[in-house]
Amino acid sequence: MDSMQSWFSIFPKNPWLSIYVWVIFCLLPFFFIFRASSRLEIIVGLTLLLLFFLSYRFSFKSKSGLVYMWLSFEMVINVVMTLLFGFVYFSLFTAFFIGNIRHPAGFFIMYGLHIATTLGAIIFGFFIELDLFLPQLHFLLISVIGTVLLPFNLYYRNKRENLEGQLEVARERISELIIFEERQRIARDLHDTLGQKLSLIGLKSDLAGKLISRDSEAAEREIQDIRQTASTALKEVRELVSDMRATTLAEELIRIRQILMAADIALSIDGNPEFQNVPPLVENVLSMCLKEAVTNVVKHSAATTCHLTFQQLPDELLIQVEDDGIGIRIGEEDRPGNGLRGIRERLEFVNGSLAIETGKGTTLSIHVPIIIKSHEEVER
Repeated sequence: MDSMQSWFSIFPKNPWLSIYVWVIFCLLPFFFIFRASSRLEIIVGLTLLLLFFLSYRFSFKSKSGLVYMWLSFEMVINVVMTLLFGFVYFSLFTAFFIGNIRHPAGFFIMYGLHIATTLGAIIFGFFIELDLFLPQLHFLLISVIGTVLLPFNLYYRNKRENLEGQLEVARERISELIIFEERQRIARDLHDTLGQKLSLIGLKSDLAGKLISRDSEAAEREIQDIRQTASTALKEVRELVSDMRATTLAEELIRIRQILMAADIALSIDGNPEFQNVPPLVENVLSMCLKEAVTNVVKHSAATTCHLTFQQLPDELLIQVEDDGIGIRIGEEDRPGNGLRGIRERLEFVNGSLAIETGKGTTLSIHVPIIIKSHEEVER
């Protein structure tokens, strides 16, 4: 059996019954015990109560076969409490724990045993002491329904959450593999495109250096070949880059709207995301950083609103992502998994920077300096 939930999870966070009802079920045994007529019965009842909660505590801390031992002990105590005092409500505590068993065989075996012992104790109790069980018949029926339905509800909810977690891990892994494969493809293309020509340029440069003092005309021809080879290499690199799919900020905003809408986070925008005279590489980097920042808001902030600001200043491009969430704790800015380190690494590639302000929410400010070159300068 997989490890069970920790001690603080004994009372479920989203229980089938509210936390107040669970507390009432913890106090009810004292009413049933102290209404007993003899001191011996009271002592036996309190002892059983203590033993039940101790075994319930140990069942949450145990692993492997010990879990089933403690569960069996709880069922025995539940039967004894039912027959002696008419208190059947411990069955709900045991049902809750059984619903958290993840091993299918263990779950169905303990589930069947628990239903059988609970129903058997109630039915036998009606035969031996009808006056004790008949007044609370409707509560007994509710307990039986909870004993039947609660484990299934918890079992399949945990199973669904586990599958969703595995699916999310698989998606992240697929994304990593896609990125890795794309990097490998780019590396191969650059090697095939530039490797041979750069080697040729190096050889011809060495040859031109040797010829320049002996045969200036031959050296000039070599230099012309170097210029031609460099021009060809530059053209091929441009073609390679043009084949890569670059994402604009406007296109990324469409997907961001969809993501935030699905997460029920309100979006507001200031400024124009269509920056002027921005190189495609810079805009692609900004798009990836914006996507990562908004994904961070959805995954970690617990925010209800997200505000985006776009400004094209004289000397830099500025994008701000502001949310009203829980903020980022000091020292956790570069914690693995929050994506901020990836944003910084991308921005370093274009001499950009990232600033973080946290308090009542978080504000990420993305700064990229404007370096504009004319088409003629690039051609040179």
